[in-house]
Amino acid sequence: MFGCHRMLLRDLTHHNFAAAFNEVAETQIVGVFDYGEETRAEFVTTWSDVWPDVQTFDDYGRMFHELKPDIVCIATRQTMHADQVGAAVEAGARGILCDKPLVTTLEEMDRLLTACADVPLAFALDRRWDVSYRYLREHIDEWIGPITSLVSYGLPNTINHGCHWYDALLGLLGDSEPIWVSGQLADPDPSNERSKLDPASRAQIGLDNDVIVYITADGGKGPTFDITGEKGRLSILNDGKAAFLWREGADRFETLTIPTAEVKWPTGPAMVEDLAKAVQSGGRTDLDIDRARRATEIGFAIHHSSRENGARISLADVDRSLRVESYPWGNEPPI
Repeated sequence: MFGCHRMLLRDLTHHNFAAAFNEVAETQIVGVFDYGEETRAEFVTTWSDVWPDVQTFDDYGRMFHELKPDIVCIATRQTMHADQVGAAVEAGARGILCDKPLVTTLEEMDRLLTACADVPLAFALDRRWDVSYRYLREHIDEWIGPITSLVSYGLPNTINHGCHWYDALLGLLGDSEPIWVSGQLADPDPSNERSKLDPASRAQIGLDNDVIVYITADGGKGPTFDITGEKGRLSILNDGKAAFLWREGADRFETLTIPTAEVKWPTGPAMVEDLAKAVQSGGRTDLDIDRARRATEIGFAIHHSSRENGARISLADVDRSLRVESYPWGNEPPI
């Protein structure tokens, strides 16, 4: 476990990967790396009855040498991810769970592609494992037929949370490959320091099946989608929890019944279980390195396109050195 400052409670809530591992019987935490001595001690206190023998480290190289873990969970700032994933794989880790966002440059992304070529990755974008989105992905083709366009609303920023939007919409579209992007960053909010690092944006994304996706910051909080197909139209609201379907020839929209999970963060244990199965079987996860790459490259492509006044940018031509700084995250190395 890398970076445990969000895992000092027993509640199964977002980013509490310790609680997620606790829900999966096949896994146990044997070691924790964190720069904060007090944080490490509090983690031990919080989870002592579950993992009484957990060891703590302020040096992850030493942790690898002494424990040789099968799975490494990386929940640190994305400035550290490329180095830490590379070190984990080199040390013999058989699976990686990594929090979002993935990297601060696409050069770092390329290093992750190499590191995880033969090691399964679970990139922790919840909607890939969410039961509502799974249901929508399974049935969308029968409801509206081949998709011709998609509009996504509510993008809060372009990379930090934008990766959630891109992976969700690509999944709804059958995981077609993005080919080009044209976009413009919004003016930063002067009262919000984070928006200066990674503002929201409006963009078009061209896919390899000739579908064009439109994405905007408008439309309120949470991902919302309007999807048009050859046989109808589907509106997805409330982050996948509500949907309305119009079928060709109908005179009104019908309300769909969408399954939802009963616990607060069901996707945490689901992604851990998916990764554990991939490690045991030699397979890959539902959000492995290639899907992680696409959800990451789109955001950097929008930044690149905005720098070029909204020009259409091929994903293959995005500046791999373009750096988008990380939000403050905690667990920083000592100065």
